[in-house]
Formats: sequence, structure tokens, C-alpha cells
Amino acid sequence: MHEIILCLILVPVLAGIFILSLPSKMSENSAVSRISVAVLGILTVLSVLLLSMYYKSADAAGFTVFPLTENLEICFRPDGLGIFFMGFIPPVWLLGGIFSLEYLKHETRRKRFWGFYLLTLGALHGLSLSGNLVTMYLFFEMMTLVSMPLVLHTQTHEAVMAGLKYLLYSMCGAYMALFGVFYLYHLGGGPVEFSPGGVLSPEALAQGGVLPYLSIFLMILGFGVKAGMFPMHAWLPTAHPVAPAPASAVLSAIIVKGGVLAVLRSVYYTVGADFIKGTWVQYAWIVLALVTVFMGSMLAFREPVFKKRLAYSSVSQASYILLGMAVLHPAALAGALMHVLFHAFIKTALFLTAGAVIYQTGCTRVDELTGIGKRMPATLWCYTFVSLGLIGIPPMSGFISKWYLMTGMLESGTGVFSWLGPAVLLVSALLTAGYLLPVTIRGFLPGKDYDYSRCGSLEPPKKMTIPLAILAAAALLTGLFPGGLAGYLGEIAQSVL
Repeated sequence: MHEIILCLILVPVLAGIFILSLPSKMSENSAVSRISVAVLGILTVLSVLLLSMYYKSADAAGFTVFPLTENLEICFRPDGLGIFFMGFIPPVWLLGGIFSLEYLKHETRRKRFWGFYLLTLGALHGLSLSGNLVTMYLFFEMMTLVSMPLVLHTQTHEAVMAGLKYLLYSMCGAYMALFGVFYLYHLGGGPVEFSPGGVLSPEALAQGGVLPYLSIFLMILGFGVKAGMFPMHAWLPTAHPVAPAPASAVLSAIIVKGGVLAVLRSVYYTVGADFIKGTWVQYAWIVLALVTVFMGSMLAFREPVFKKRLAYSSVSQASYILLGMAVLHPAALAGALMHVLFHAFIKTALFLTAGAVIYQTGCTRVDELTGIGKRMPATLWCYTFVSLGLIGIPPMSGFISKWYLMTGMLESGTGVFSWLGPAVLLVSALLTAGYLLPVTIRGFLPGKDYDYSRCGSLEPPKKMTIPLAILAAAALLTGLFPGGLAGYLGEIAQSVL
């Protein structure tokens, strides 16, 4: 198992470095794209093999790769949470890569795109399988640095400014989190290895006075920057729209989950949920998450640019997850983890849909999409199915996660937030319908004034439609058959609370 873990981290990193080191004249060579997708396919197979070995083996002990100092080491350890993330990150990355085979034909600098696309995946694998706090922080920082070139890929002024904004916000968040990492490392007296329910003793935390609370709050804020939590959310709607559509998809659907994972590890696997339950840290976290859910939905509702609308939607939907984590209830946490997976499928499909539309028509604004369903029916049907999932309409997957979220909040005993949280989620669901479904309605029903002579087919090639169809099917099937997933994630939630 250890060899598989190292391969999952080193193979994409080494492949990315190799591609970036190729001569410039090969930057437009289609062989680079095919090799990259082949590597992604191998990594997906390795992730499936890791999942199989994890479930068959009772021994999931961690291992040290190398020590940084006497008490500081790079360590990996597969556990239920890390294996869950490894179950969907490589397949989604592969689908984005298959889509890119066609999409990048009208882009330049393909070599750089594929190099950093693979490096980012390696960083995410390391983040998911980290065994202690320092290892997680190092890979979190690596994820920021190697994903920034995906944002500024086109090298327009807007893209460069967006990339710098992404880097600035991420660094500010990382330094806030670093304070907490330093302090908790000192408090633990050595490597802070993750353990369900927390690894730091209540006695040590109690002796720290206000500093442990401040540390964990700064870690929630700092890692929450990557998830787009208010007040450090503004990078996301700036960065995602300017990146190529496949990069926007993984930025919005997967990389924001890197922030979610880091917060999960910090709260539930380091200090323990009981430490902050009923304190100002928990209630401040809930307030920030609620503000972000409502604000993101409102901004998406008012946004006319298609990809930017989807980016604001990610701000809101990622905070559904953070809200479920913040109430510290098993059902809400299970719902939050389900939404991690469902949002990954749905938001990847939504951004790839936007990319397919831009690739085929050049249209970037919602008001330009009237009648698009007459010309790209299969694409718009995929968009419609996943949109219903994001809204939370059964039998799509989003309904299941939101049901668990609301049930957990109602039972959480958090006072006014027990009912305010579900109320905000319901309002947000209505707003989600208001900014997603008009594209479907006007796309399929353009009205009597529409020029039907323009209805020639613009359906994109199969390399673009097949990933969309797979993601839409995944969003539906996980809603129809959620039992096994709900049971697995429920066990994780029970183990940490």
C-alpha cells in the first residue's frame, strides 16, 4: 500500500516536471495531451487499487518518507477521510483531462497547462493522504503554487491580475493557518498526527487559555480562504472565469475542497470537535458560513457572465459544506461530506458545459444563450440534470446531502442557528434555481421571436460530451442509490464526534 501511495504522489509530480521541461517547440504537440491523459488514466487505476487494498487490509498504518528535523517529518497515512477524497479526485481530474483534449485545440501553451494540471493533482493526492499537520500544510501550500499558473494561463492582463489576486488571498490565508500550525505543534510537543476526535489532550488545550481558540479559528479562516468563505472569498469569482474551462472546473469543484479537507483535519482530527463546541469559535464559524451561503447565491443570481455566475455559485455551495461542519453534529457532518462529492460532480459538469458553449459559440454571457438548447441539446440536457442536483430536487444527489444537512442542523442544539441555518439553505436553493434554470428555459424555449433558421447543430465533439454525460449520470445515480455512501460517511462522522 505504501508504494501505491508514493506512486500516486510522485507520478503526477514527475510527469508534470517532465512535460514542463520539454522543448518549447513541443508545447503545441498533441502527443503531450495524449501522454498527460494516459498518466491521468494510470493514476485513476492506482487510486482504485488503493481503495481496494484499504478496504481489504486491517493495517492502514502511516509511514514516514523522510524527517525534516528530529521531531518534524513528512508522513502519510490512509484513513477513511483521505480514502474518500482519493475516491473521486483522480476520476474527476481524468474527465477534465479528456474534455481538455478537444478544448485545448484553440488554446496555446498546452505544455504548460498539462504540466501544472498534473502537478496540482499530485499536490491534492499528498494533501488527501497526509498523516500529520505539517505534511498537510506543506502540500496545501504546494497546491496553491502549482495551481496559480492554471489561473493565469491565457496571460491576458485580466488573467495575470486574477492569478496575483489568487496568490495574495491564498498566501494571506496560509499565513493565518500557519500561526495555528506553529502553536498546535508547540502545544503537542512534536508531530501532530491526525486522529479521529482530536489528538491534542484536553489538559494541554486548557492550559493555553485563549490561544488555542484563536489558533483554531485562524486555521478555519485561513484554510477557509481556499473554500471561498467570507470575508476572503473575492479571489474565487475573479480567478475561475479567466482560466480555461477545464481548469475552472477543477478549481471550483476540487481545489476548493482542499480548503474543506484542511479545515476538517484541523478541527476534527487535531483539536477535536468537543474543544470548540458551544464556544465563540463555533458560533463565529457558523455566522461566516451562513453569510457566505446567502451572499454567494445573491451575487450569482445577479451575475450576467456565465462562468462568473458559476464561480459565485461555488462560493455559496462550498459554504454549505463548511456550515454542515460547523454545527458539529454527525448527520450534518455526513451531509457536508456527501455535498463534497456531489458538488464535485455537479460543478465540474457545469463549468465544462460553459466551456463547451464558449468553444462552440464564443458566447460568455447568459443573455446570449437563448435557443442554445436547439443547437446543443445533449449539452444542455446534461447541464439541466446537474443543475437540478445543485438545487436539491429529488432524485438528484444534491437533495440527499441537503436533507442530511438540514436534519443535522435542526438537531444540533445550536440555538437560533438550529432553524436559521435550514431557512438560509432553503432561500439559497430558491436563488440557485433562479440563476441556473433560466439558462435551460430560454435555451429550450426561446420564444416566438427566435430565428429558428439558426438551429443548425453545434453539439461539441464526443471528447467533450462524454465527460459531461458521465458526470450527469454520477449526479443522478448517487442520488438514487445513496445508501452505501451515506453509511460510510456516517461512520466517519460518528468516529470524530
